[in-house]
Amino acid sequence: MIEEPCEVKASSTVLKTNGVGDNLVEFNDDPTILNWAAASDRIILTHDRATMPDFAYERLLKGEQMLGLFVVNDRMPIRQAIDELLLLVNYSDQLEWKGIVLYLPL
Repeated sequence: MIEEPCEVKASSTVLKTNGVGDNLVEFNDDPTILNWAAASDRIILTHDRATMPDFAYERLLKGEQMLGLFVVNDRMPIRQAIDELLLLVNYSDQLEWKGIVLYLPL
C-alpha cells in the first residue's frame, strides 16, 4: 500500500495492489489509513515522516496490530528507493515486518 501525502493533509489517496488490479481508496487521516492497512494485512509505504510514524508508534503502544510501515526519505533517489524496496520484497517475508517502522534508506 502506498500512502501519498497531499500538500494540504486533507485526504490521502492509497493505491492497493492485490495482484489482480489496482484500486484507489481515499482516506482522510493517518489513523484511518493505519486501521485499514491492519485490517487488510498491508504494509504501508509513505514519504510522510512528520506524522505517520508517530501514529504508528501510538498504535503499537496501545497494543494494536500493524503489519509494518516503510518510511521512504523523499530526497532519496527513486532508483535507490526501488532497489531497496525490491530487496525487502524479494529477501524477506511480509510477516517479518509486523509491528516495525522502517526508515529508508537502509
